[in-house]
Amino acid sequence: MRPEQIVTFGVHDEATLTQIRRSAAHEAVVAAALCADGHKGYAVPIGGVIAYDGHISPSGVGYDIACGNKAVRLDAHASEIRPRIGKIMDDIWQRLSFGIGMKNKERVEHPLFDDQTWKLPAVKPLRDLARQQLGTIGSGVSRPARQRAA
Repeated sequence: MRPEQIVTFGVHDEATLTQIRRSAAHEAVVAAALCADGHKGYAVPIGGVIAYDGHISPSGVGYDIACGNKAVRLDAHASEIRPRIGKIMDDIWQRLSFGIGMKNKERVEHPLFDDQTWKLPAVKPLRDLARQQLGTIGSGVSRPARQRAA
């Protein structure tokens, strides 16, 4: 796939662009996109998506599906929110845990942790880590809105 065929949203650093181009160059790739939250990942950028002809690769979705993105429909107009977006984003930053190895400030209970799969030797040691990290936001380059604007 030619680099100009990669659908790209937002502005990205050169390392991230190089990574999506390299990923999309494989002969089996039929489509590629780099979303606005994209940043360098392990093989495919986080926020990058690679569509293959006839198969799926776990790294073809950037390993970190959703990577802290959430869309919420509000019963307010954008014009009401826009003037306060900096404060809203700063409040989110204060409340949520961002970064590698971060633990959620609030314990999250979920039926997932009662699943019998956690008894398997390969995943048993990861249960407590998963419980602690559920609800955290990866290791991206996020910062409070006021710092981004500066």
